[in-house]
Amino acid sequence: MIVGNGMIARRFSVYQERDDFVVFASGVSNSKSQRDADYAREMELLRATLAAHPERQLVYFSTCSIYDPTEQSGHYVQHKLRVEDYIRRSAARFYIFRVSNVVGPSGNPNTIFNYYINHIRASTNFDVWAHASRNLIDLDDVFAVADHILKQGLYRNQTTNIANKESYPVLAVVKTIEQFLQQEGSYTLVERGSSFDIDVSAIAGILEELQIGFGPGYLVRLLQKYSG
Repeated sequence: MIVGNGMIARRFSVYQERDDFVVFASGVSNSKSQRDADYAREMELLRATLAAHPERQLVYFSTCSIYDPTEQSGHYVQHKLRVEDYIRRSAARFYIFRVSNVVGPSGNPNTIFNYYINHIRASTNFDVWAHASRNLIDLDDVFAVADHILKQGLYRNQTTNIANKESYPVLAVVKTIEQFLQQEGSYTLVERGSSFDIDVSAIAGILEELQIGFGPGYLVRLLQKYSG
C-alpha cells in the first residue's frame, strides 16, 4: 500500500499491492513552509493510516536536515521529529528512513536541485550560502537501498539514514550546474551556512553489495538524468 502521489510515492509503486507494508510518502513538499496547516494535514493522515492498518509495517520518510544546525529549529525539522516520535510510540512495526536531498523526476521547484537549475536557466538572481553543503542522492539509489532493507527485514523499528557518502559545498553544486548547462548563474555569495556530517555506516555494506557508487561524476550523472 502506498500513501501519497509524489516523486517518492511513484518510485515505490511496486509496494502498492503489498498488504504487509504501508509506504507513507505523503509529506510536506516545501520544507520552507511556515503554514501549520500543512504539517497538521500530514500528521492527521498518518494517524488515520496507522489506525486503519495497524497490522502493516509502516515505512516513513523523514529528513537528514535534522543534522543541519541551521535547520534544526525550523518548522519542517521540528515537525519531522514529532512525527518520528509519534511513530515510535504508536506503530508496532516500522521503518523510519531519514533521506537527504533526493534528486529525481520531479517538477517541484522547491527542491534544492530544481531551484538552482531553474534560477540559472532563467538568469534569476539567488543567494548562495558560502559555508553551506548539501547532500544529494539519486531517487533510484534511495529506492534500491530502502527496498533491500525492507526485503531483508533489516533495521526494523529503527531509524536509518539513506544519503550520499559525500556532501557537496553549495557553491560547487552551482558551479557544476553552470558548467553542465553552459550558462552562468546570477547569484550573490552570502556568508552563511554550515557543513554537517550524516552517518551512513549502517548502509555501507548495502551500498557495496548493490554497487552504488558516489564517486567523481555523481553530480554530473544526476544532471544528465534529471535536468530535463
